[in-house]
Amino acid sequence: MLDGEEGYAVRKSMEILVALGDIFGAESLIKVGSVQVAGVSYHNLGDAGLEFLNELAKDGKVKVLTTLNPAGMDLENWKALGISEDFAAKQNQVIGAFERMGILVSCTCTPYLIGNLPRYGEHVAWSESSAVTFANSVLGAKTNREGGPSALAAAFVGKTPCYGLHLDENRVPDVTVQVDAKLSKLSEWGALGYAIGKKAENKITYITGIKEAEVDELKSFCASVVTYGAKPLFYMKGITPASETVQAPKDTVTIEQADIQNAYDNINDEVSEIDFVCVGCPHCSIKEIAEIANLIEGKKVAEGTELWVATSRTAKQLADIRGYTQGIEAAGGKFACDTCMAVAPLKGRFKALATTSAKGCFYSRHNLMKTKMGSLKECIEAAVTGKWNN
Repeated sequence: MLDGEEGYAVRKSMEILVALGDIFGAESLIKVGSVQVAGVSYHNLGDAGLEFLNELAKDGKVKVLTTLNPAGMDLENWKALGISEDFAAKQNQVIGAFERMGILVSCTCTPYLIGNLPRYGEHVAWSESSAVTFANSVLGAKTNREGGPSALAAAFVGKTPCYGLHLDENRVPDVTVQVDAKLSKLSEWGALGYAIGKKAENKITYITGIKEAEVDELKSFCASVVTYGAKPLFYMKGITPASETVQAPKDTVTIEQADIQNAYDNINDEVSEIDFVCVGCPHCSIKEIAEIANLIEGKKVAEGTELWVATSRTAKQLADIRGYTQGIEAAGGKFACDTCMAVAPLKGRFKALATTSAKGCFYSRHNLMKTKMGSLKECIEAAVTGKWNN
């Protein structure tokens, strides 16, 4: 492969993987069961990234199941979401290159909800930070946080260098986190992630004190904890599958109710008028879409405010069948499939965001928006009134 016997894309991929292996002291390559590729939005790639992808697509074909992270737009209804024709043309060229490589055009940050579901202990090569954290922690698979090029390289070769979180000795928790706070709504899992991320400071955490957790709550926590500072692996006693196989570290920090409030204080800005409500960072599950449809039934999105439901195309198709789509759109809401608030070209379009997502707030501030984080009910209320009720 390195000598070019399988073509340009595979040779370039082997060069990337060998370089990574040299840098991190990997002794070998290891087979991966699937790949998840980030760096899909033209907003992030630009013309240089597009040119790189087109070169690889000339002879490159992936060897394992490979799915895509969100793109910069809804691939079908981009006009309704205010995306320019120029951007759409470039984004479609990006998607075309990935399609020629044999990659599934899934465009979601929750591949585990649409069929890319690794088994416990399986080695994979995933890119998107929240998905990497979910795979390592909730599913018990093994992956480093890959960059776009290294994930693509793993897809073309079918292997990745065996270092970092692929090795059991690097998956040992560093600090115990005792949670003495009540988590009563989805956004508080984002706040918990903020609090732990700030206190864990690039460590692997062993979390105690949480009695139960739903998939959507864990999904939100995975996105937040890695965004705000922790490593993309945690153990949650009695919740995550590998939590009983490791010992709780003696070094302990405590998360109290004041830490949750502090997270809200740091994430929420002083703003009352809301012109953008976006839920689905990470992408909404069908369960969340059903709840949105129930909350907005019989109501209308306020004039001057937009409500986006960011989700995978697969979840949207289920919502179509169940009638959730019709209800949300009748109220003035819009589905944003294939994309999200973190990678769409939104800078300058909106002034103030309301969302359930701590990660969504982090990236929206980079797009110069004021942010408010709260429950799904609070966000729908903001969409209907155009205001945030503190």
